[in-house]
Amino acid sequence: MLAVETNGLDVIGDAERKGRPAQLFWPWFASNVSVLGLSYGSFALGFGIGFWQALAAGIAGIVFSFLLCGLVSVAGKRGSAPTMVLSRAAFGVRGNRLPSAVSWVLTVGWETVLVILATLATATVFDRLGWGGGTATKIAALAVVSVLTVLAGVVGFDLIMRMQTAITVVTAALTAVYIVLSADGIHWKTVQALPDGSAQDVIGALVFLMTGFGLGWVNAAADYARYLPRRTPGTAVAGWTTLGASAAPVVLFVFGLLLAGSSKDLSEAIAADPVGALTAALPAWFLVPYALVAVLGLVGGAVLDIYSSGLALLAVGVRLPRYAAAAVDGVLMIAGTVYIVFFSEGFLSAFTGFLTTLGVPVAAWCGIMLADIALRSRPYDDAALFYREGRYGDIRRLPIAVLIAATAAGWGLVTNSAAHWLSWQGYLLGPLGLGGTTGRWASANLGVLAALILAFAATAVLQRGRVARQEERQRDAPGSRAGSAATGMAQGSQGPDSPAPQRT
Repeated sequence: MLAVETNGLDVIGDAERKGRPAQLFWPWFASNVSVLGLSYGSFALGFGIGFWQALAAGIAGIVFSFLLCGLVSVAGKRGSAPTMVLSRAAFGVRGNRLPSAVSWVLTVGWETVLVILATLATATVFDRLGWGGGTATKIAALAVVSVLTVLAGVVGFDLIMRMQTAITVVTAALTAVYIVLSADGIHWKTVQALPDGSAQDVIGALVFLMTGFGLGWVNAAADYARYLPRRTPGTAVAGWTTLGASAAPVVLFVFGLLLAGSSKDLSEAIAADPVGALTAALPAWFLVPYALVAVLGLVGGAVLDIYSSGLALLAVGVRLPRYAAAAVDGVLMIAGTVYIVFFSEGFLSAFTGFLTTLGVPVAAWCGIMLADIALRSRPYDDAALFYREGRYGDIRRLPIAVLIAATAAGWGLVTNSAAHWLSWQGYLLGPLGLGGTTGRWASANLGVLAALILAFAATAVLQRGRVARQEERQRDAPGSRAGSAATGMAQGSQGPDSPAPQRT
């Protein structure tokens, strides 16, 4: 019998820590085995690059971005707390509310997009079968997908791990059948004949794939490793996370690249309908299994997002039980899906552009977090993560300034045509001699890489001394009591951001 998980931001006690790092493979594989990964082959070719260029950009972008997730997940087993709580070590207890707010918006946005795609994919399949793909079908699909997603988010960790294992088996098997059935649509000579693009176009595709895959998960990467015993090797945590998350996307991307490169019509159709267009090469008898694999794959991603978005909402400072926070996010997810599916025209592209824009501050946060993890050699001081007067402090101005500066620099080096209200981006491309927003470097979206690198370098250099002093402080310093004290504060009436009591 599964009980609702009561753990929220609190540190997981030793008695609850369990499992092996290999178990991380299942939730990460299930959340990234979506057939949407096939469409990224078409998206990459949309940058005007050849097959081999797209292949290199795709594999590098997918694996590297999920390696970032693997490295962040190491913090989970060190501190046994959610990602956006461990981030307090860098930003301070209340200073961390800023990146937590960005993380919350990003995860709620992505879970909404995934539920939208699952709803539309079901309607497309039903329409091809002649069963009707109209309003009634969309409502039914939305209801089923929403129940699965919100239920998992509310119940919590144990149900998610069981669901993701089942989703992995079903979707992997049905995806393999899809590949076999559609393989005759690949024409190698046509693929080879695709003209090469410029180096700037390759970088643009690389950054786009990083943002669409691993960078969308880094802010939640430690949420699942936090239940592992502290003695678990960090290399195993990072390795299994990276393998589980990137294995399916690499295979799906390569096959999608071959399909899109073989047919210009299919590639253009995918750009308009990423999931539904992939049914064109399928026999009618496989459409229902295809709908199942499409929906389950998208639900697998949405489930992880809603769990982590609930934790991020708590990290912002909202005082609710974890399951209630997940339910609130579920309501927002459903409301956003209803608006986009039933009342909006062309809103999805603008919304996706908004999410891509958030990739810059998330990359900056990731750089700061990775540098902070690298500078530390000891486990996190559990209690100090919840006390404003503890060793991690209340509001750390320097890391916040680095986050803001790296984000500003990043936005100045990206362009986004998804919505007119994002046209202000790219303001540094001209002054830096990169051709402005219409030049060859405009599509490279260097800002994501710049934000990641600048934030990492600045933190590694400027915060080294502060982190060393934190590590040297005695374990009995104010605000650094046992982890059980942190758990009590996280769940108690005073809230997780209360100042440390004075020693007597």
